[in-house]
Amino acid sequence: MTTHTSRRRFLGSAAALPLAAAFSNGCATPLAPASPPFPKGVVNIGVSSYSFWHFREPKVSIAQVIDQAAGMGAAGVDILHRQLEGEDNATLQSLKQRAFRAGLALNCLSIHQDFVDPDPAVRAAQVEHTLRCIEIAYRLGIPCIRLNTGRWGTSKDFDELMANKGIEPVLPGCTEEQGFQWVVECIEKCLPRAAECGVMLALENHWGLSRTPEGHLKLLGMVKSPWFGALMDTGNFLESPYEKLAAIAPKTVFVQAKTYGGGGEWYTLDLDYHRIARILADAGYRGWVSLEFEGRESPSTAVPRDLGMLRAAFGG
Repeated sequence: MTTHTSRRRFLGSAAALPLAAAFSNGCATPLAPASPPFPKGVVNIGVSSYSFWHFREPKVSIAQVIDQAAGMGAAGVDILHRQLEGEDNATLQSLKQRAFRAGLALNCLSIHQDFVDPDPAVRAAQVEHTLRCIEIAYRLGIPCIRLNTGRWGTSKDFDELMANKGIEPVLPGCTEEQGFQWVVECIEKCLPRAAECGVMLALENHWGLSRTPEGHLKLLGMVKSPWFGALMDTGNFLESPYEKLAAIAPKTVFVQAKTYGGGGEWYTLDLDYHRIARILADAGYRGWVSLEFEGRESPSTAVPRDLGMLRAAFGG
């Protein structure tokens, strides 16, 4: 018998031992994990394209964001839907290729939709918009989209909404409970497409019915699906943020981490990211943390600095 033949027989016998043990009692026995679990609290750190463009001219393209984010050491990019250069397949595939060549994951598509409206036709149009965005995410290879509840629209503009800390009156003739029901019905209409495309629907603690942890958790409890979860925006609870972030942490599937270098566009919060990292680690969070820079400083200096800060806090 040659040495090579002996080695092959030995290796084949050794490889078969775990299988023989697993089936020795006539049924399969789960094998032990091949490696120990990942260290608690280590996550991937990416950046939102919003960090480079706060809805003012000149518009920064997603292609530009991908190039800049790669140069700054981000691991992924969370794309703001309104920032896309186009929705045709050629544009989307070009962006996916660009990110791949840069070594970046495209991890979330943050969309704007509004399910809080008494007109069924308006809500139906918003559902169609959301379904289209699920398809866009699918074409880009993105596994998650950011949803809002929408809001009542009784504020004159966003500046007034922010001046009132995100609080606005219910639309005359409507009730808050109706708003919750509209949101649930719309999300449920989107879930079959989300499951088919493998895209999580992540509801942000944004302005509107998810402005408080109570409202956010109510909606998360009303919709029963493994394709639905919470998106935690660390900057959207203006008072007692840590207690509120801890309340939604167990339901969280994606995190957008706000920073405010140079002073915030609308307000500034002094957030302790080591404390937030502990909150998420204690909840068993293993997903992405995406920097969402919302300050007046240039992103060319703020984003790389804040990415480093988040890495230090989260161990990513």
